[in-house]
Amino acid sequence: MLVPRRRRPRRQARARRCAAQRRRHGRGAPAVRRRQRMSEHSRTRPGAQPQPQPQQQPQHQQQPQHQQHSRSRPLPAPAVPPAATGGTPGAARAQGAGGAARPDAAPTRAKGSPLIAPGLLPATVTGALALLVAGTAQVGGAALAVAVALLQAVTAAGWFRLNGMWPARQGIALAFLAGVATDVSLLLADEGRAPAVIIGTLGAWCVLTLTLHLRNGSGPDERLYALTAAFTATALTVVAAGFLASLDAATADAVTVGAVAVAVAALARALPLPPFVSPAVALLAAAGAGVAAGQLTVLGGAGAATAPAAAGSVLGLITGGCALLGLRVASYDYPSRFVHMTAGVALPLTLAAPAVYLFGRAFV
Repeated sequence: MLVPRRRRPRRQARARRCAAQRRRHGRGAPAVRRRQRMSEHSRTRPGAQPQPQPQQQPQHQQQPQHQQHSRSRPLPAPAVPPAATGGTPGAARAQGAGGAARPDAAPTRAKGSPLIAPGLLPATVTGALALLVAGTAQVGGAALAVAVALLQAVTAAGWFRLNGMWPARQGIALAFLAGVATDVSLLLADEGRAPAVIIGTLGAWCVLTLTLHLRNGSGPDERLYALTAAFTATALTVVAAGFLASLDAATADAVTVGAVAVAVAALARALPLPPFVSPAVALLAAAGAGVAAGQLTVLGGAGAATAPAAAGSVLGLITGGCALLGLRVASYDYPSRFVHMTAGVALPLTLAAPAVYLFGRAFV
């Protein structure tokens, strides 16, 4: 009688391992896969009715517990460089899993107002520069030319930085030299030739700027933007020479009254007041400063007693409005601290220069 041989324990263990591997990889459930393929084929066939899919046997879908935990664990989100998100850390943190951006993934600064006022420190510097212009106007044209040249340098640097173009040494140098050339021409020109000197110098430097920009090898949009910024900076520095031209059109008193009104308006605008109240307070303060400065300098002549006060109030109100306009321009599009200390300092006084000149020609 033959006795059947028993399987060895090694063979049994190997058979169990092979069966577990087949179950793990789906090799032990051919009927389940066949039913899945038939159900998918019936769904894709036109006119076919959906058939209920039988529940799969749990023993064929069992997987090791450590694999289930590894598959259910989310993958770490890939690191997103700052350049791919606009260069802001808030946009980089707003990336979700898999690198997809959330709908609310906007830069942090975009949630606030793009207009940021320069503040008290730039207003103080503006006041100091305005008082320098007001004091040198009483000394003479040469002393006033030095103060105006300082104003023109700050204006040129601030305008290019406000437009995001830095260092832009060539553009700043060209704009500043245009202002200096206007100052020298006004000092050497005959009386009554100030408008022709300003317009002629501005035209000549615009042609020079256009000629130099022909060598620019950048794209058309960038070239046009750079040319526009250079033209505007040149015009502003030339316009700042209107304080010197005012000595020809009227007297130094108009320059003094206008500069004092700009200083007071800039300081009043920097006070922590409500947004709709602060401009009105600044205009009223500028008008009051104009009245006081007009009385001290006897603006408008020694005629009626109310003439200096009335002329000073009108000139102070006009130059105060120009100062507020300059502060508004310097507050545009998330300005940096450097923009506040250059454009925020110079633009209020620069924009007031043509107003002082026109007021002097018309009323003084």
